[in-house]
Parts: sequence; structure tokens; C-alpha cells
Amino acid sequence: MKPIALLSALAVLTLATAASAQNAGQIASVRKGANCPRCNLFQADLSNLTLNGKNLAGARLRQADFSTAIMNRTSFAGSDLRDVNAYGAVLTGASFARADLTNASFVGAYLQGASFAGAKLSGVNFSGAEMNRATGLTQGQLNQACGDDSTLTPRGLSIPRCR
Repeated sequence: MKPIALLSALAVLTLATAASAQNAGQIASVRKGANCPRCNLFQADLSNLTLNGKNLAGARLRQADFSTAIMNRTSFAGSDLRDVNAYGAVLTGASFARADLTNASFVGAYLQGASFAGAKLSGVNFSGAEMNRATGLTQGQLNQACGDDSTLTPRGLSIPRCR
């Protein structure tokens, strides 16, 4: 490979890596309780925190950890929540409207009153989740997710069993 081509390839790789990296300052700000719409919170550790009523709409939260966090009435509308771990999280009244939750884990999560209008739920694990009072869910969305015998879904809706 010619030196100029190699340098160009390295520059593109460096820019691509920097563009996808987390923003430590924004993560620290959210951990202290700040709103942060459209922030880059990639792989943020928000586990065990109480962050009620926050605005994280449009944020990049891919691979973030919300385990046992309390995030009631928090807006994740339009956010990238792919591969999020929300094991045992309390998300009462949270908005996931138009969010991408592909392959997220909401095992044992409390999602009463949460809005899922237009959310992408492909591969989401809702085993043991309480979501019987969630809004905006359709059977088509739930058919792309999975749960277990203890998953509580809204009346008239069901969820396939996880394998």
C-alpha cells in the first residue's frame, strides 16, 4: 500500500473511532443528574442511580447499563438504546417513543406507564418485566420481542417466550 493511501486509511479509521466513542464529560454530567438530550452516552454506566424526570431524548445510549436504576418519567424518545442492559430498572412513565431498543434487556424491569409508541423492539428481552400498563405497544412490536410466563403485558397483547 502506498504511504499516502495508508495515511488516508488511518485518518478515516481514527475519525470513525472518535465519532463513535463515548463522551466522558456528558456521562459524568448525567450521572450527577443533568439533562442531556442528544448526548453521546455510549456504554454509560448509569446502574444503581436515581435519575427521575430527566431529558435524554435523542441521546446515544447504546450498550449503556441501567441495571437497578430508577429513572421514572425520563424521556428516551428517539434515542439509540440498542443493547442496553436495564435489568431490574424502575422506569415508570418513561418515554421510549420512536426509540431503537434492538436487543435490549429489560429483564425484571418495572415499566408501568412507559410509552413505547413507534419504538423498535426487535430482540428485546422483557422476561419478568411488569409492563401491563405501558402505552403505545402493538402486537406487532411485541412479536419481535420476547418474555416469559411472568412478563405482564397490556390487556389483549401477548409476547412470545424467549428461547
